[in-house]
Amino acid sequence: MKLYDGGKAPNPRRVRVFLAEKSIEVETVPVDMGQMGHKSDEVTALNPLQRLPVLVLDDGTVIAESVAICRYFEELHPEPPLMGTDARDKAIVEMWNRRMELHYLAAVAAAFRHTHPAMKEWEVPQLPEWGEANRPKALAFLEMLDRELADREFIAGDRYTIADITGMVAFDFMKPARIERPEHLTHVMRWHKAVAARPSAQA
Repeated sequence: MKLYDGGKAPNPRRVRVFLAEKSIEVETVPVDMGQMGHKSDEVTALNPLQRLPVLVLDDGTVIAESVAICRYFEELHPEPPLMGTDARDKAIVEMWNRRMELHYLAAVAAAFRHTHPAMKEWEVPQLPEWGEANRPKALAFLEMLDRELADREFIAGDRYTIADITGMVAFDFMKPARIERPEHLTHVMRWHKAVAARPSAQA
């Protein structure tokens, strides 16, 4: 199988961290998104949405969307469990991962895509007002998360999961999105320090 990877972009990084946590090695095809490689004929033929990452299985099956790719590997390699164990736990992990995606990562990404000069050719139309509106949304979500993390170690409970991967990637992406780190949120900062110290964070 081959994994078409987009480098520093958040979603490709989510998959790389997930694979690193499970000690899974996959042949990688680097795609230079800075040179619009994700819009190439090769990538478009695999994923008409022109987004990365994309996993191509040995039988030719194509799986796009980062969480779908992670789900595939979770089913093949259930240990360590990153997407839950029993029905209750899986639902809680999914709930928190969806929250991290929809209310946090999406806000950070909107701030970056709609205000960063380098994204002008990517995000058409680029709406700076929308980007600016999403900066406080991201920080408001972290205010809520800080309260949640007051009595548990990780986002979805007492064990590291895909929700922590999504959260860490979003937190780190605040820097290029020009969103100030919330140093006053002690529980969030404690959590981020812990997850960023894991070897997988360097993937």
